[in-house]
Amino acid sequence: MNEHKELDNLKFEIVDYTSAYQEAFKSLNEEWISAHFTMEDSDYKALDHPQSYILDKGGCVLVALYNGAPLGVCALIKMNDGEYDFELAKMAVAPEAQGKNIGFLLASAIIEKAKSLHASKIYLESNTVLKPAINLYYKLGFKKVVGKPTPYARCNIQMELVLQ
Repeated sequence: MNEHKELDNLKFEIVDYTSAYQEAFKSLNEEWISAHFTMEDSDYKALDHPQSYILDKGGCVLVALYNGAPLGVCALIKMNDGEYDFELAKMAVAPEAQGKNIGFLLASAIIEKAKSLHASKIYLESNTVLKPAINLYYKLGFKKVVGKPTPYARCNIQMELVLQ
């Protein structure tokens, strides 16, 4: 319970991405990916060029700020596969901010953004070694799916969220 109380006392807000947050978007993601896996070509496409790869194609990126400092990020990437509207991707929370409910609040905000864009299904890819993330996705209502092609060598679980 202390985690939630502590968060209430933080000067915390979620804002839309601007180019001022590009370095944070990249470094926060590079940090967790490099800690567990290897950076891949698909990572660099999104992290080096969020404007053209995500925003210009109808997606968005949200940034969690604490006292104005970006401590978390999450992207909603437009999909054109005929099944899913968006992919929840590139979610990262700084190590010092983990365990404070920021990932849940960011993912919840991304889901609300998808609903506002009339999405019916959200997709994500992850790895089961990331237990807190997988638990978070289940808590948010995501269910495991199988059989979609993935550009990521590290992906060993795919999930979807059907929006009401």
